[in-house]
Amino acid sequence: MPVKNRFAELQDEITVWRRDMHENPEILFETHRTSAMVAEKLTEFGCDEVVTGIGRTGVVGVIKGKSDRSGKVIGLRADMDALPILEATGLDYASKTPGAMHACGHDGHTAMLLGAAKYLAETRNFDGTVVVIFQPAEEGGGGGKEMCDDGMMDRWNIQEVYGMHNWPGRPVGSFSIRPGSFFAATDQFEIDVEGLGGHAAKPHETIDSTVVTSHLVLALQTIASRNADPVEQIVVSVTSFETSSTAFNVIPQRAKIKGTVRTMSKEMRELAETRIPAIAEGVAATFGATVTVNYYKGYPVMVNHEEQTEFAAEVARAVSGGCDEAPLVMGGEDFAFMLEERPGAYILVGNGDTAMVHHPEYNFNDEAIPAGCSWWAEIVERRMPAA
Repeated sequence: MPVKNRFAELQDEITVWRRDMHENPEILFETHRTSAMVAEKLTEFGCDEVVTGIGRTGVVGVIKGKSDRSGKVIGLRADMDALPILEATGLDYASKTPGAMHACGHDGHTAMLLGAAKYLAETRNFDGTVVVIFQPAEEGGGGGKEMCDDGMMDRWNIQEVYGMHNWPGRPVGSFSIRPGSFFAATDQFEIDVEGLGGHAAKPHETIDSTVVTSHLVLALQTIASRNADPVEQIVVSVTSFETSSTAFNVIPQRAKIKGTVRTMSKEMRELAETRIPAIAEGVAATFGATVTVNYYKGYPVMVNHEEQTEFAAEVARAVSGGCDEAPLVMGGEDFAFMLEERPGAYILVGNGDTAMVHHPEYNFNDEAIPAGCSWWAEIVERRMPAA
């Protein structure tokens, strides 16, 4: 079964929705305009139920099939939020909101799921119920967790859940997936170093927080190179280094670093959480300084379930003629929270030769719309075939 003809017919209309969202990006939970548009469209399509305010600004639509003898309920999820990035695409529909842009293609994900919802509400050629989930705050806000914490899975008796993300560098409309651990756990840390400030001409009278913290930056890299099993995946990155001085001739009393940890297993995650404070305290003690370490757990590892992954790949092969094994991704994805609550799978759809996501020149490729919509619709029709 190739791309469904109905989505080729709807592509121009779906593209208009997508570009409107692109022009009006909203960050984290502030997706008020987008959420309202989604709810309006779902109501217009004739969904049996449309509920707003799930996970603060999330939207849920319910579409019942021609029959419900199977009793099955499948969830399909798209994210709606943008990023705090200044757009540099030069498009005629570029962001009108300074400092915000759809640099990860969530506008495309939302548009494609709206397209699938329109088709499913028109045809209802399935036995069961589909729940379309439009989620805010994927980009660091944990909107997926908030929707789950609001009882979404139990309220609609969702039994399986599926998600999709566009992927630059892959042929447009092609698919890629892998079972098991797929996207990394994403944690953060802050380390405050307290030394003894003084005149730059008299370093012997100080405990130089800059020197201490510089040693600490290098020492933290030994977590990956000397503490972790080389076959495991772990990335420890220091991304910010600040001191309490801005003068040329002052050795700062204090310094602060921030960073991120990316891991693919519970064991590596626990290793990093243990080793970071141990290394920080050891380095500080070497120089006579003191440290305060704060470690913040973020998204867990996103784990695709075996059976649902094989089914998702089967559908992808039917839509596009093939489905490759995806590489491990050290980026985070809060669909992980939904996959912790229900079995399901997450797939990548090709965005073509475009800038990578989170880049100011990125843009979702509208030519991927028919394939993405077809995959979601076919998930429903194959998993819950009409009686």
